[in-house]
Amino acid sequence: MKNAADCKTMSEVRTEIDRLDQALVDLLAERWTYVDRAWVFKRSPEEASVPWRNKEVIDKVKARAGRTGMPPEMAEALWRLIIGWGIQYEEERLREE
Repeated sequence: MKNAADCKTMSEVRTEIDRLDQALVDLLAERWTYVDRAWVFKRSPEEASVPWRNKEVIDKVKARAGRTGMPPEMAEALWRLIIGWGIQYEEERLREE
């Protein structure tokens, strides 16, 4: 693992990007296990989707992005996509019941 500033060649940059991509996929896969579990609870009316939760998640992600140097707008766009996939998945699972 190297800091970006320590990379001396494009090959080193690519190696680090590949390492991070693998870690990101692993983390997103872990996150997905919770999305897969959430739909089970959303069968109950008191646990159904709440619009404020999506905003809360996006606000937290944007704040974290801003503190780490990632463009908050990029984080928001990515999480809106991630959340959208989750909502669609949950709705499809609930319809199947």
